[in-house]
Amino acid sequence: MAASGKHTVDGPTEECSNHLNKRIRLEEKRQIAAVILARGGSKGIPLKNIKLLAGVPLIGWVLRAAVESEVFDSVWVSTDHDEIERVAKNWGAKVHRRSPEVSKDTSTSLETLQEFSRLNPEVDVICNIQATSPCLHPHHLKQAVEMMTKQGYESVFSVVRRHHFRWQEIKNGEATCTRPLNLDPSRRPRRQDWDGELCENGSFYFATKDLVTQGLLQGGKIAYFEMPPEYSVDIDVDIDWPVAEQRVLRFGYFGKDKPELMRLLLCNLSGCLTDGQVYLSRVGEEMVSINTRDLTGIRILQQEGMEAILLSSSDNPVPEVLAEKLSQKTGCEVRHLKEEKQIELERLLKEKELVWKDVAYMGNDVPDVDCLNLAGLSAVPLDVPMVVLNAAKYSCQRPAGHGALREFIEHILLIKKVAKFQKEKDHC
Repeated sequence: MAASGKHTVDGPTEECSNHLNKRIRLEEKRQIAAVILARGGSKGIPLKNIKLLAGVPLIGWVLRAAVESEVFDSVWVSTDHDEIERVAKNWGAKVHRRSPEVSKDTSTSLETLQEFSRLNPEVDVICNIQATSPCLHPHHLKQAVEMMTKQGYESVFSVVRRHHFRWQEIKNGEATCTRPLNLDPSRRPRRQDWDGELCENGSFYFATKDLVTQGLLQGGKIAYFEMPPEYSVDIDVDIDWPVAEQRVLRFGYFGKDKPELMRLLLCNLSGCLTDGQVYLSRVGEEMVSINTRDLTGIRILQQEGMEAILLSSSDNPVPEVLAEKLSQKTGCEVRHLKEEKQIELERLLKEKELVWKDVAYMGNDVPDVDCLNLAGLSAVPLDVPMVVLNAAKYSCQRPAGHGALREFIEHILLIKKVAKFQKEKDHC
C-alpha cells in the first residue's frame, strides 16, 4: 500500500495553473529511467555487487525485476568497473561509465545521479534502485511508477513498517544515560495496538529530473511506497550472505518463466555429469568418473516426476559402449546429437510436446550458449568459458563431475517448491 507524505502547495494562481497544465501534458510522454549504482570498490565484500547470491550476481536480481517490469524506457547500471559493466550488459542493462570525480569513496549517490542526468537530459524521471535489495519484484516498481505518472507525485520512495521501540543516547560527561524517543515506558503499547513507524528500506527512490538537479531525491509532492518486511532485504545493512540467500530463495523474483512447470532436464554428459576427462586403462579401455552425489540427485529428480536426458554430441562425443553403461547407471536416456545442438533438441522437444520454458538445461561450452539462453532455467559448472557463464541463469559453485549437477538439481527442486508455495499463497 502507498500513502502520501506531507506536502504544501501554493494557491491556485493563473501562473501556477498554466504551469500545472503544462506539466501534466509533459508527464504524458516523460521518459523514465532506472539507474542502479554499482561502484567497483567495496569495503566489506570485494566486488559485492556481482558476487553470486543463490547462483545469480547480486545486481542481477534487481536488474531482472527492473527489465521485466516493462515500465522503464531504459535500465542503466552506473559503474567504474569493467567486470560490473560486463555483467550489467549481460542482464539487459545499458551502462553509464561514471567519471573518476564521482567514483571516489567520498562520492555520494546523488552526485552520481546528477552526472547521469546531465549526460542523459532526455530522462525526466530517475528511479534509483539499490543493488543490495535482491527481493525487489516488478510489481513493486509498476505500482510506484503509477504513483509518479497517474497520481502526480514528484518523488516516491520505498519503506518498510517497523515496530521497534527507539531510545536516544545521552552523554553527560563520562556518564551515559538514555531517554525514550517513540514510546511512554509506563504505557508500552502491544504490537497490534501500534501502527509502528515507516523506515526507508533502501529498495528504490523515484525523483524527477528537476529534484535531482536541485540535489534532492525526496521533495516536492512526495509519497512513500510500503513494502512488506519479507521483501525488505538490505544486504548492506542488516543481513549477511547465507541468510540473504535463504531469504532471496523464498522471496526473490525468479523471472517470468514458471519454474514449477519445468518437466525435463537436459544435461551434457561430458563436462557436466563427468569432469570431461577420459581415462585409459593399460588395455585401452576408456573410463570416466561419476560423482555419487550427482547420481543421487538424478534419482531424486526422477522421483519428483521430472525426466532427465543426458546429451552426447559431435563436439564432445562419448563412446557408445560407455554411454550405454552410463545410461544403465543413471536410469537416463543418453541421446547422441549429430547435427547442430539447438536444431536437434528442438526436434526432441517437439516429440515430447514441450517448449524451451519447460526445460532445465545444463551446459558447459560454446555450442551450449543458445540452449542456455532459451531454456526456462539453465546452469553451468564452475570454471566454464566466460561467454558460457554469461548465458546461464545459474552458476554452480562446484566443478563438473564433483557435484555440480546435484547442486543444479537441488536448485531446480527448491525453485519449484518456492514457486508452488507462492502460487498457493496468491490463490488464498
